[in-house]
Amino acid sequence: MAENRYTPTSVRKLVDKFFSLQWCRDNFVVPLYEETSLPMKEGVIKIAIANYSYLGTIASPIKERLSQSGFKCEFVERSQEEIQEILDLASEERFISGDSIEISQFDEDAVIEAFKDTTDNEDSVIGGIEFDDAQIEQTIEEEDLEDEMMQSKIQKAAGKILIHSVKSNFSDIHIEPNSEQYKIRVRNDGVMQKLMTIPRQSGIQLVSCLKTMTNEMDVAEKRASQDGKILRKFQGNRLEFRCSTVPSKHGEKMVLRILKSDTETLKLDTLIHIEDVRKNFRKIMNSTNGIVIVSGPTGSGKSTTLAAALREKDNGETNIITAEDPVEYEMGGDITQVQVNRAKGQTFATILRTFLRQDPDVILIGETRDPETAESSMDAAETGHLVFTTLHANSSSSSLTRLLDMEVPKYKLNASVRGILAQRLLRRVCTGCSIERPISESEAAKFNIKKNTPIKYANALSPEEKAQRKRENTLCQKCQGSGYHQRIGTYELLVVDGKIQSAISQGLTDKEIENLAVNENSMLTLTQYGVELVKDHLTTLSEVIRVCKSD
Repeated sequence: MAENRYTPTSVRKLVDKFFSLQWCRDNFVVPLYEETSLPMKEGVIKIAIANYSYLGTIASPIKERLSQSGFKCEFVERSQEEIQEILDLASEERFISGDSIEISQFDEDAVIEAFKDTTDNEDSVIGGIEFDDAQIEQTIEEEDLEDEMMQSKIQKAAGKILIHSVKSNFSDIHIEPNSEQYKIRVRNDGVMQKLMTIPRQSGIQLVSCLKTMTNEMDVAEKRASQDGKILRKFQGNRLEFRCSTVPSKHGEKMVLRILKSDTETLKLDTLIHIEDVRKNFRKIMNSTNGIVIVSGPTGSGKSTTLAAALREKDNGETNIITAEDPVEYEMGGDITQVQVNRAKGQTFATILRTFLRQDPDVILIGETRDPETAESSMDAAETGHLVFTTLHANSSSSSLTRLLDMEVPKYKLNASVRGILAQRLLRRVCTGCSIERPISESEAAKFNIKKNTPIKYANALSPEEKAQRKRENTLCQKCQGSGYHQRIGTYELLVVDGKIQSAISQGLTDKEIENLAVNENSMLTLTQYGVELVKDHLTTLSEVIRVCKSD
């Protein structure tokens, strides 16, 4: 039988079922696929191993583990580089597929019991509306979230989910319907993870409950998309849950973005790890006029970086005004923050025109998304104001193309743009359970790292291993077996100097401008910055590849 039958999906499923990614990396072993065509009672798993001389030591535990599930194994020899490549592809498959990663310290049984009580209670369905409790008044925002477990069982279940998500530092909660049940997933350190599944009726009630808590979403409307927000206080911090629903084939899907107003971490010294990048960014953000752009996809930390920059510029001697959608951080100080309200015609472009009559020194436009806003920002920069804004683009150089696509003339780009900071968020490798070993020769050559440099590798456990560690009370308390804990930014700063301006005027491509900036201005790309973080033992190469693979 041909040995190329394996796929990243089949490899990842076998790795999670019988081993762990980190164990396979450390031992240069990978299960390829299950042999099913032979007429025998036991299935056979094809196992690739890099060093046959090591087989005498490692074969017994592999055979024992597979035999417990009714499988035999056959070994084939592969190079270390090929095995690492197979594991890298399998690692990416995990994130793409969104397979569940167990989340510990969550009393799922208590939540399920609350849902069960509401499902069994016929009074919970009134006039076709699955939840008809008393409306929660807006004044509740000054109360502690834990006190919100009112009389309703469904509110109690919703409160437990919200509290657990806040305490676990999740960024998003997804409540997703299918034909038989609702699945609740969360985004933890940028990766989707399964939290729990609940009965379909309970899911309908949960969505209705959360819509009611917003005081602005229509519980009875299920065929149109809606937006709203839940405002609460929890442990002294103001929280905003930005809610969005969309009608799907099997019912309403709801996503809640958790916005926290804790500004203690809003410092550039904390966010930007590499001193030269931080120093150059400070230089352009202290320009007297022009535009400073922070680019990246949704959820890459752009608003956090800009909030840190504005707080640093707020010295009491400048008039700083922001237009945001939504206002994610309460910046305090002498900064005036304005919420965009499209329903009343308060768009970024219209608010910016109003700002120019407010004697501003520094203006933040939350997002430049259309030609009108781009043109207004350029005009504001050319009339002596310093403008900060965000852009959805993959890199700093492609941000220039994005602006050109918005019909911004090249001469205006050269006259206004001072610099572009592209960014992504990488997961920090767990300091409690990570493994340190010398980098492989292939990785060293690929990422231009000195041979035998010690770097960190995440100790990511399979669901079975995490369950076993929990029973043994040996599960890492920091990362709960995921191998990562919290996140750190990787940045790419393009300073628009005379050489870059000339390249823009000549119509050079994104890649040509990037190469020019790297060669002439010593710019670090997103990947190169990430590699520096790897050298400093803050993240892993596999994480850099996952996040910066388009770089």
